[in-house]
Amino acid sequence: MLDRYWFGEVNRISPEAPVPIVRVERREERLGGAANVALNAVALGVSAGLMGVIGDDEAGETIEQLLKKSGIDSYLSRDRQISTIIKLRVIGRQQQLIRIDFEERPTEHILRDKLNRFNALLSASDLVVLSDYAKGGLTNVCMMIQAALAAGKPVLVDPKGSDFSRYAGATLLTPNKAELRQIIGEWSGEDMLTEKAQNLRRELGLQGLLLTRSEEGMTLFTEADVTHVPAMAREVFDVSGAGDTVIATMAVMMANGMSMQDAVAIANRAGGIVVGKLGTATVSRVELFGEHEIS
Repeated sequence: MLDRYWFGEVNRISPEAPVPIVRVERREERLGGAANVALNAVALGVSAGLMGVIGDDEAGETIEQLLKKSGIDSYLSRDRQISTIIKLRVIGRQQQLIRIDFEERPTEHILRDKLNRFNALLSASDLVVLSDYAKGGLTNVCMMIQAALAAGKPVLVDPKGSDFSRYAGATLLTPNKAELRQIIGEWSGEDMLTEKAQNLRRELGLQGLLLTRSEEGMTLFTEADVTHVPAMAREVFDVSGAGDTVIATMAVMMANGMSMQDAVAIANRAGGIVVGKLGTATVSRVELFGEHEIS
């Protein structure tokens, strides 16, 4: 996805309708969706390649240029029958006034080509991250997970939708509260949450289930234990892209040999930093560790 931001001043209300008039003074274009996950990964010092589908258009070309500038290897497929997904946000006085989405689902033959390319690239990667935004790019997610596991690659999934069975066998799933509630229903306390989450984890054959809980922090459910990390005390400016930062940080830490339990504390810190920034953003190694390297 391409994230576009139009920044401007708001000084009056439109005479045509009770809405603010924004005089646009500055524009920014950033990598969004799974590209933001890849961007967060390279910001933490690893190499990342990005697979996905874009249109054969100006927005798709912009994404390719941003990937090249960021040092992300591009394995994007161009679909001439669709337009690249764009999320346009209009910002006035540092407040988001409206978001306009442009999106179409990729065609079937492009998705088949993408699956073949995924299988061909697996051997060169240490770990796979699948970011599902329910836009059609992960139609073949079941086969992708099985191929990765057969190749001995850990698979981290940021899920979406009302059916998590398609992610069965993944190493780690990272739903937020709303996404998990869709699957297991409401819970009235930590004991009920633990029981329902662990049942789901076992049912899907996951090594870990990481629940991101906004102001309540994060909870990691594994067969061995339940690890809870409280939220960092800091002002929340913008939560967009925070889930991207969390799963990218988990991926980088685990690729460096860190356990899920230890990685969660660092991912929680990264998420706390990124929500203090405007729009889709990244966290650097220095912000996470100061001048110290990952141990």
